[in-house]
Amino acid sequence: MKLESKAPQGPLAEKWTKHKFNVKLVNPANKRKYEVIVIGTGLAGASAAASLGELGYNVKAFCFQDSPRRAHSIAAQGGINAAKNYQNDGDSVYRLFYDTIKGGDYRAREANVHRLAEVSVNIIDQCVAQGVPFAREYGGTLANRSFGGAQVSRTFYARGQTGQQLLLGAYSALNRQIANGKVKMYTRTEMLDVVLVDGKARGVVTRNLVTGKIESHSAHAVLLATGGYGNVFFLSTNAKGSNVTAAWRAHKKGAFFGNPCYTQIHPTCIPVTGDHQSKLTLMSESLRNDGRVWVPKVAKPGLRAKDAAGIAEDDRDYFLERKYPSFGNLVPRDVASRNAKYMCDEGRGVGQTGRAVFLDFADAIKRDGRNVIEAKYGNLFDMYKQITGDNPYEMPMMIYPAVHYTMGGLWVDYNLMTTVPGLYALGEANFSDHGANRLGASALMQGLADGYFVIPYTIGNYLADMKAGEKISTDLPEFKEAEKQVNERISKLLSIKGKKTVDHLHRDLGHIMWEYCGMSRTDAGLRKAKGKIQELKKEFWNDVNVLGGSGELNQELEKAMRVADFIELGELMVDDALNRSESCGGHFREESSTPDGEAQRKDDEFMYVAAWQYTGEDQPEVLHKEELIYETVKPTQRSYK
Repeated sequence: MKLESKAPQGPLAEKWTKHKFNVKLVNPANKRKYEVIVIGTGLAGASAAASLGELGYNVKAFCFQDSPRRAHSIAAQGGINAAKNYQNDGDSVYRLFYDTIKGGDYRAREANVHRLAEVSVNIIDQCVAQGVPFAREYGGTLANRSFGGAQVSRTFYARGQTGQQLLLGAYSALNRQIANGKVKMYTRTEMLDVVLVDGKARGVVTRNLVTGKIESHSAHAVLLATGGYGNVFFLSTNAKGSNVTAAWRAHKKGAFFGNPCYTQIHPTCIPVTGDHQSKLTLMSESLRNDGRVWVPKVAKPGLRAKDAAGIAEDDRDYFLERKYPSFGNLVPRDVASRNAKYMCDEGRGVGQTGRAVFLDFADAIKRDGRNVIEAKYGNLFDMYKQITGDNPYEMPMMIYPAVHYTMGGLWVDYNLMTTVPGLYALGEANFSDHGANRLGASALMQGLADGYFVIPYTIGNYLADMKAGEKISTDLPEFKEAEKQVNERISKLLSIKGKKTVDHLHRDLGHIMWEYCGMSRTDAGLRKAKGKIQELKKEFWNDVNVLGGSGELNQELEKAMRVADFIELGELMVDDALNRSESCGGHFREESSTPDGEAQRKDDEFMYVAAWQYTGEDQPEVLHKEELIYETVKPTQRSYK
C-alpha cells in the first residue's frame, strides 16, 4: 500500500492557506445532521469537541476520568511555543518551523510542521481570549522564556502550570457546548474497540467504568485524542491512567502505527528511588533557563544535595556548558538526557543510587534574587521539596532522565485521517509533527493546533461526501460482533486466575523496555528484548490474576486490558527499533554514532516514516514507508555546539 500524505502542492508557506480553500465545505444547516465521536478530552480532544460543537456538529465526547479537567494535559508545566517574536529577538514562523524540523532530527513531514508553526500564533490569541492567565511583563505584555533547542524566547507560560491553565480554557469552551446541547459528555467511560461499517469508522464500543456495562455508539466519524503510550515503560512521567488501548484497538482494525520506537526521554525528572514507585515526577525543562547542570569532576559516590555547596567551583563539571557552548544547558532533551546518562555511567553520578546529576540555582538566586526565582518557578520548587524533602532554594535539585512523551502514534495524513476512512487521530495519539525528537513546549502547541485550527477544516472534506442525516444503527452485525469480542476478552482475563498481579507483569515489561529499548539501544539488546517480551506475553495470558468481576467498578480489570495492549505494543516498538539501525533524535543506536559520541543519522536509508500494518494475532507486522521529501530545509548533521 502506498501511503499518501495528501500534503498540498506549492510553496511551503502557502500550502495550508490553499488547502483550506480547496477542502470541501459542509453548509451550516447540514452540519447539524452529522454526528462525531471524540475519544479523549485533553487539550486535543476538548478543543476539537468544543470547536466542532461551535460549528454545529453533534458531538459525543468520552473520557475515562470523572471530568475532562483530569486529563494528563494538566501535567504540562513549562509552556507552549508560538512565533510571536514579542522579544524582537529574531523569531519568526519560519524559524519555529526550522527549529522544530531540526529538533525532530529531520524525521517529520515538512508541510505539517510548517502548518503547526503558522497556527501557533493563533493559539495564543485564542487562549488569551478564553482567559488563560499567561505570565506578563510589568507593562502588561505577555512574557516569554527560552526552552531547549532554541536560541530565541518563544515559550508562553503560566508559571509552572501551563498545561492546567490551557486545559481549563479548552474545558470552559467544551462546557459551553455541553450546556448548548451540541456536545454530549460521557465520563468514566473507556473505548475498547472501533467499529467499521463498509470499511469506514462508524462507531465505538465502550465500557462504563462504574457499572461495567458494554455499549455501542455510532457516528459519521471517530476522532481519537487519547494521548501517548509512555506507560509501556511502567515508570514514566505520564499519569497512571494514560494508555495505548484506543490507538492499539484502532491499529488492529487497520490503522497503521507510525514510528512506534520514537519515545522522548526528558532530562529533568526526579530520580527513581526504589521499587515502591508507580510513576515519576517531571521537573519542567524551563528550569534549565536558570539552573546549571553539573557533576563532580572526580567521582564522589553518594554525594548528597546538602553537601554539594562544599564542592569547589574548580571541582565541578558543568558538562553541558562545556560540551555545547552555543546552547549550554538549553540543548534539546535527547542531548541533555544522553549526556546525563554518560556522566552516571562514568561513576560521577550523585545521590544514593548514583543515577542523578545536580540542577543548581545558586548562581541564579545570587544574580536575580530569591524573589525573582520564586516568581518564575515557585510551585515547581515547592513540589520538589514536598517529594524529596530538599529545599532547592538552599541546595541543588537532583535530576535524571525519564520517559516523558511519545513521538510515535497512529499514522495520519495531512488531514489527520488514519489509514481507516473516517478515523482521525489528534495530538499525541498520532505519529505527530515532531519527528524523532520533540522540542519542549511543542506538545501543547500540537494538541491545540489539531483541535482548534486543523480538524474543524479537514473533517468537513470527508463528511461532505457522506449523505447528510444518514444514521447508522448500533444493531448492525458489525457492532454486535465488536461487543462480542470485547466481552470474550474480558471473560478470558477474569478466568485465568493465575498467581501474578497485573502490576508485577507491567513492571517486568517496563524493565525490559527501559533496559533494551530506552535511551540507548543495540542490535543484540533489542533481539534479546523481543524474546523476553514474547515470554512475558505467554506468562501474562497464563498466570495473571485479575480480581473482581466485569459488572462493577474494577480497576484491576482496567489495568489488565491496558497492560495486555502494552505488551503487544512493546514488541512492535522493538521491531521498529531493530529495523531502524540509525541513531536519530531520542533513538540512539550505539552502533551508529559519530566519533565524538553524537547521534549519526543514515539519511540515505531511513528518511521515511515507518508505518506498521497489523496482520493478525502473533503474526509479523508489515512495514510500509512514507518517504520524507525536504523541499525547503536541507537535512544536516544536528549540532548544538
